[in-house]
Amino acid sequence: MKILMVSPEGPPLSRAGAIVDVLDALPRELRTRGHEVSVALPFYRAIREDSSFKERDTGVTLDVRVGDKTYIAEYLEGRSASGVQLFLIRCDEFFDRDGIYGEHGELYEDNAARFIFLSKAAVELARRLTPTPQILHLHDWPPALVPVFVHGHRLPFSTVLTIHRLAEQGSFWGLDFSLTNLHERFFTLRGVEFFGRMNFLKAGILFADKITTVSESYKREILTPEGGCGLEGVLRENAHKLVGILHGADYTRWNPETDRLLPANYNIESLEGKQICRDALLAELQLAPTPQGPVYGMVTRVVEEKGFEILMPALDRLLSDDVRLIILGEGDPAYETALAVAARKFAGKFAYQRNYDARLAHLIEAGMDISLIPSRIEPAGLSAMYNLKYGALPVARAAGGIHEIIEDYDPTVDRGYGFLCYEYSTEAFWDSIKRAREVFRNQELWTVLVRRAMSRDFSWEAAAQRYEQLYAELVGAGEKAAA
Repeated sequence: MKILMVSPEGPPLSRAGAIVDVLDALPRELRTRGHEVSVALPFYRAIREDSSFKERDTGVTLDVRVGDKTYIAEYLEGRSASGVQLFLIRCDEFFDRDGIYGEHGELYEDNAARFIFLSKAAVELARRLTPTPQILHLHDWPPALVPVFVHGHRLPFSTVLTIHRLAEQGSFWGLDFSLTNLHERFFTLRGVEFFGRMNFLKAGILFADKITTVSESYKREILTPEGGCGLEGVLRENAHKLVGILHGADYTRWNPETDRLLPANYNIESLEGKQICRDALLAELQLAPTPQGPVYGMVTRVVEEKGFEILMPALDRLLSDDVRLIILGEGDPAYETALAVAARKFAGKFAYQRNYDARLAHLIEAGMDISLIPSRIEPAGLSAMYNLKYGALPVARAAGGIHEIIEDYDPTVDRGYGFLCYEYSTEAFWDSIKRAREVFRNQELWTVLVRRAMSRDFSWEAAAQRYEQLYAELVGAGEKAAA
C-alpha cells in the first residue's frame, strides 16, 4: 500500500516527544513490511540549521490560499536516518521560527493560519505524488483538517487520524474559519464548529475514515467526561471509527545493549554497565556520588498533564531523603522556574535542565534507578517502555497506556516490576514512591525486578501489523465502492 503521513513533528527533529519517535519508527516498520511510506512535515528552522540532515529541492512550488492571502509552498525532499522518504513543506513566513507551536510558553498567534496552510499544502502534495497515496495518515490536531479538505473536494484518499494528545485540539476563534476557504456549511455542529470556535481535532474526528488512539486504555479514557477534554460526546458518536493501538518502543534507538550515546552498554545478563552509566550521570550533573540511595529521573514535558501539580508538593519531602533527582524537559514557565529554584536549594541532590539534549536523555534513562511518571494523562506510555528496557523501575500513576505496560509489584505472589498508584493525588503518588524506596533497600530483590522489567518487549511489530490491517480495510472498502 502507498501511505503518506502528515505530522507537525517528526525526524529529523531531535526533541522530546512521542510524536517524533512514532514518526521515526512506524514508517520504518511499515517499510519493512513492504509498504511505500512517506512523511510530510513543515520545514522548520531547526531542520534547516541541522547540518547532519541533507535535503534537496524538488523544484515543485505551489500557490496555497489561506483566506484572502496566497502563500508559496516549496517542497523539499530528504531521507530520515532509517531511510524513510521525507517531504519538507517550506514557507518561511510560517515555519522559519525558533519554536514549533510557540516560544517562551506562549503560542504563536497565527497558528490557525500556519496549520491550515500545512493541511492544504499536504493535500496538494498527495494529489501530485506518483504513485498516488491510498492512505493519508494524520497525526494530532495540526493536520486534522486534511480529511475535511479531502471530503470537501471529493478526493480519492482514505484518511486515518491518530490522536496522540487529546488535550491539545487546535481550537481557534470562529472568525479564523474564513482562512480555510471552505463553504460556510462546514462551520456547523456537524463540521469544524465547536461552541462558536473552530476546532481542528473535532473536524478531523468527524471527517476521517478511521480514528486511532495510542493505546486501548486511552481509547476508553477519552470516551469519558474525565478524559474526553470536552470532546467525549463527539468521540462517542464516532466510536464506530475509533481503534486503540498500543504504540511500540523504537529499540533501534532505545536499547542499552547497543546505545552509542552511553559510556557503557549493558544487557539483562550483564548489568555492570548500568552502574558505570549511573556514576557518569551523577558526575556530569555534579550530583553527589554518595549516599547510595536511589537516583530518580524524568525526561518529559514539564506541564500539568504530566503530573507536576501533584509532584511539586512532594519535592521537598523527596529531596530530604538520601536520593538524587534529575529532570530534563521544558514546558510551563511557572513549573520551570519552580524546578530551577529547587535545584539551587538542593544543590548536589537535584539537577534540572530545560533544553532537550539527546545524549543526556539517553544517559538519564541508563543512569537512573527509578523513573517518576505522575501523569494525569499518559496516552501511550512510551517513556515507561524506555524505562523498562533500561532497567529503571517506574513509579507511575495508572493512566492511559500505563495500564498495558507496567505491572504493579506484588510481593505476596512475586509478580510485577513497577509501583503504581491509582488516585491522582500527591499523597497517593508519595505512597508509591515510598514503596519503591523500601524495595530498593533490598538490592538482591531490586536486581530481580530490574531483570524482569528489561525482559518486557514492546517492539513496533505488533502495532505496525494493526495499522496495516486498518489500512487494508480502508483500501478494500474504497476499491469496492469504486467498483
